[in-house]
Amino acid sequence: MKVIPGFALRKLGNEYLLIAESVELVNFNAMITLNESAAYLWRNVADKDQFDEDTLVDLLLAEYEVSPEVARKDAAATIASWREARLLQD
Repeated sequence: MKVIPGFALRKLGNEYLLIAESVELVNFNAMITLNESAAYLWRNVADKDQFDEDTLVDLLLAEYEVSPEVARKDAAATIASWREARLLQD
């Protein structure tokens, strides 16, 4: 899978927002917010041609003191959230 191009990550206070850089990507019914760990993952995969759940797990384990099980659960939840927001393509 890969991230759909055209979104910029911006920090606003304690939250991170994904801002559409193209009018075709704008969904006026939703704002895409990310927590700190999801923003970390986004920064690390946004420019990759391909990534998978294992990529996110490895990134989480490298950055945070979590168990592999927690990292896998969080990676899966992040991917599900990004899919629901239509931020990914296969």
